Amino acid sequence: MVHDAYGQEHPIADGVMRIVSLVPSITELLCELGLGPQLVGCTEYCVHPRSTIGKITKVGGTKNVDMAAVRKLAPSHVIINIDENKREVFDDLKRFAPHVIVTHPNAPQDNVDLYNLLGTIFNREKETIRLIHEFERVMKDGQAVRECLPRQRVLYLIWRKPWMTVSTDTYISRTLNLVNLETQPRVSTERYPTLDAEDLAELPMDLCLLSTEPFPFQNKHVTEIKSLLKTECPIKFIDGEMVSWYGSRAITGLSYLISFAQQMQEETA
Repeated sequence: MVHDAYGQEHPIADGVMRIVSLVPSITELLCELGLGPQLVGCTEYCVHPRSTIGKITKVGGTKNVDMAAVRKLAPSHVIINIDENKREVFDDLKRFAPHVIVTHPNAPQDNVDLYNLLGTIFNREKETIRLIHEFERVMKDGQAVRECLPRQRVLYLIWRKPWMTVSTDTYISRTLNLVNLETQPRVSTERYPTLDAEDLAELPMDLCLLSTEPFPFQNKHVTEIKSLLKTECPIKFIDGEMVSWYGSRAITGLSYLISFAQQMQEETA
């Protein structure tokens, strides 16, 4: 038995597995664990791996799940996430799905627990060990690089109208902090704070990052943001998948982030 993020016990799966994933990064992780053939449903936002995903039934979005479509797939396991999916989704799934696995990675280090959780439930020990070794290697690389990087205050924007960023109590913020990027604001009552023009003008920052998702920021938005910021600072685009996706993507994501931070340092040297 293993426990998920909601404290529920889950036995090791036996017999036929029919898995539905309502979390894009976990869909990718399941395929990395060799569970692509057992994956019968996923969301419209599950786009990796492209070679596999086109064959899997889509069941709506992460927030607007088509529950009738999920039920029709007769899943043995449904995997959800506290940030990605609404509580009502969990409640509805519990009415018919034998196993609803709740996940909530909240820091890069939580990926090891995630690998172990799914690897244990679905009996993928060999694949799990490989992922843990790869992840720990890139984490060591990040820790070594961090010592050589300056601390920078960063505004990481994920949405427009309203402007929205991330609090320090999020996976994204803690991932950025691995390369000494400290997200602003430092104190917030919301996990994903909204900002007005006055907030943007007053935030202390050395760098502004525009994530490529969930809002598709473009070059035209750089001029708009520059007009709102009181302090002049670099404004750069960053691959949102590489910073916000956990699971197997965390391994390539951390490598990307290390290179990103090193390149910024070279540009300002």
